[in-house]
Amino acid sequence: MIYKIRIILDAEEDIFRDLEIEHMSTLEDFHNAITQAFGFMGSEMASFYTCDEEWNQDEEIALFDMGENGAETRLMGETILEDVLTEESPKLIYVYDFLSMWTFFVELADIVEKEDGQTYPNLLFSFGELPDAPPEKRFESKPSIDFDDSIDNYDDLDFDENWN
Repeated sequence: MIYKIRIILDAEEDIFRDLEIEHMSTLEDFHNAITQAFGFMGSEMASFYTCDEEWNQDEEIALFDMGENGAETRLMGETILEDVLTEESPKLIYVYDFLSMWTFFVELADIVEKEDGQTYPNLLFSFGELPDAPPEKRFESKPSIDFDDSIDNYDDLDFDENWN
């Protein structure tokens, strides 16, 4: 089977690539196809993350095991694409170059039969030019304390001022 997948840069403007890749390819093969499709050198660290329908990040699948605490790290080279990307779970997050944090949304668009004579992975469509630098991330969480206010009233805070 062949997966048709759209990879979208997390940016305000539309920048995406549509790829075809065999369902039994490893995530490392898929990583290589993505880096080539977007024109990256492919020499930086990268990870895929499983996620839910709202793109909430879950389990990391890393290019290399960089863990030092002995915890098992799932690796791209040992993970088959169809094990993490299915019709029931059609989304992944892909992060390339942890210093720059190029972030992409990966979504399974279709599953089709393999075409005779076609080589895979195959770049189907390219839209938009990759910027020179990754788009800035905007974190929109609201702080729980307004630091502009004076903290004269300790009754509103959740601790005992005479704790020692």
